[in-house]
Amino acid sequence: MTRTAPALDIDAILDDPDTRIIVCCGSGGVGKTTTAAALGLRAAERGRSVVVLTVDPAKRLAQAMGLTELDNTPRRVLSVDGAGKRRGELHAMMLDMKRTFDEIIEAHADPERARQILTNPFYQSLSSSFSGTQEYMAMEKLGQLRRSNEWDLIVVDTPPSRSALDFLDAPERLGRFLDGKLIRILMAPAKAGGRSAFKLLNAGFGMVAGILTKVIGAQVLRDIQMFVTALDAVFGGFRQRAEQTYRLLQAPGTAFLVVAAPERDAMREASYFVERLADERMPLAGLVVNRVHRPLVPSLSAARSSAAAEELDARGEHELTAAVLRLHAGRMQLAAREQRQQEHFTSAHPTVPIAQVPAMPEDVHDLEGLRQIGQLLAS
Repeated sequence: MTRTAPALDIDAILDDPDTRIIVCCGSGGVGKTTTAAALGLRAAERGRSVVVLTVDPAKRLAQAMGLTELDNTPRRVLSVDGAGKRRGELHAMMLDMKRTFDEIIEAHADPERARQILTNPFYQSLSSSFSGTQEYMAMEKLGQLRRSNEWDLIVVDTPPSRSALDFLDAPERLGRFLDGKLIRILMAPAKAGGRSAFKLLNAGFGMVAGILTKVIGAQVLRDIQMFVTALDAVFGGFRQRAEQTYRLLQAPGTAFLVVAAPERDAMREASYFVERLADERMPLAGLVVNRVHRPLVPSLSAARSSAAAEELDARGEHELTAAVLRLHAGRMQLAAREQRQQEHFTSAHPTVPIAQVPAMPEDVHDLEGLRQIGQLLAS
């Protein structure tokens, strides 16, 4: 028996004033960026003040919105009279991981300590390429946007692949880093202060420092020590704000949308996201299936179409008609495969609402294309 998934009511989510955050997550290449931008545009045109935050390194969002570039500051895309003549606005930005880190240091450290941190070579490497920094900074930026109360809806476009949910782990990973034995050892001399610092250096720290000096070099070790010492007073705020944002994501005003393509691997990833969100007690709104192929003539089966094409070929007649019939047969077979993939998902997650977006003849590259995607999402 084929299960039918409940329909996902996109407009109900966008129009609900209690919905303050929408998070689009899913594997790479399934259209998360386009979905996030289309949702933001549709919400603005229905009267909401919206900012779209993308952490996707690709710049498709900027291109689709007609902006030459996106950076760490929200840029206004348009203002419109929305539903009921409410004035809606759409802003967009792209996460600059290092700039966000710098802003946090500047805001939560005194000028001299901030200078020490920002000029430290180890910090410059950490803020640009350390594993997990992007996800943590996405949490920071989301929290900043929410605390500013400048927008009544924030739409987040997450990184591709399974790392899209890594920002859920950011507070715990940061805590493990801060509480790690190596960090505590490196902080010990500075915390001890004065002559007692030298006593510590003569004990276990001296042994560890000697090993590290051989492995990474004396200058790198000094850079790390200076960085850890300068950042010690700032770290507590990092962890606290990340945990606040995590709780914000669990709150009723947040809606997670899992985005997928109707392909086996992408639908498997969608199942993973749904299960992970349930484990984390995150509010799932539903699944968006992009690039769905629908048959133009559903009443003409693939088998009948192929048979008719073969008959025309055998008679040497109507080559163009035969080619069109074969094309239709292939489209019907593709649609059937995609339908089976969606049915597998629905069998495993029968209560998850689904919205489908048909495959478009070309990539979305402007506001009109985003507007069309938004209409298809809502229909």
